[in-house]
Amino acid sequence: MEKVGFIGAFDKTDLILNIAKILTTMGKKVLMIDSTITQKAKYVVPVINPTASYITNFEDIDVAVGFKNIEEIKRYLGDTSEEFAYDIALIDIDSVEGLKEFEISKADKKYFVTSFDLYSLKKGLEILSELKEPITLTKVLYAKEALKEDDDYLNFLSLDYKVNWDKDLIYFPIENGDLLVLFENQRVSKIKFKKLSIQYKESLAYIVLGIVNTSESNVRRAIKTIERGV
Repeated sequence: MEKVGFIGAFDKTDLILNIAKILTTMGKKVLMIDSTITQKAKYVVPVINPTASYITNFEDIDVAVGFKNIEEIKRYLGDTSEEFAYDIALIDIDSVEGLKEFEISKADKKYFVTSFDLYSLKKGLEILSELKEPITLTKVLYAKEALKEDDDYLNFLSLDYKVNWDKDLIYFPIENGDLLVLFENQRVSKIKFKKLSIQYKESLAYIVLGIVNTSESNVRRAIKTIERGV
């Protein structure tokens, strides 16, 4: 199983669900794990009888909420095999404890997700405060526009942390209507791409290409399928 960590204090639930939707459309068996303190997935992913910890299926994505580590999830599923029954696990992390318990430093791919308000930046970096060994992170930045000054500021704030930044930068636009589309998707309990901006979908595609070994045309085909609602 490939393990992918999404680290940060910024809200990542919709981002991860959208990535998961592309992966499942491509035939991957995907588990999204919400290990965050707020557990937003409990409120935006439909479930009949929520308990302290549970797994529910939403749009062909298995969503796990309330688990402290992979072993707890395996026990919940009654899975005693060495290999986990998923192709990919996408893990939402917003705490030092989550980073440790899910062994994100050993994850196949790791993303640091933030906007440029000070809370998201400083609280997000605080999650990395107890790292003993350097890890490589790819920046996923939410901003009105891609400014070198913003990236330089993040680099400055992270100087004292054991982080090696990947050369790639992934930007998601804000203030161009995507947030309203995501809110609408939450209300109707659907994952729809049709009204999302081209730039937002391009950034989703770029992340998926970083997670799976596939062609760009395969990813774009999956996105088109989701847009058509097929």
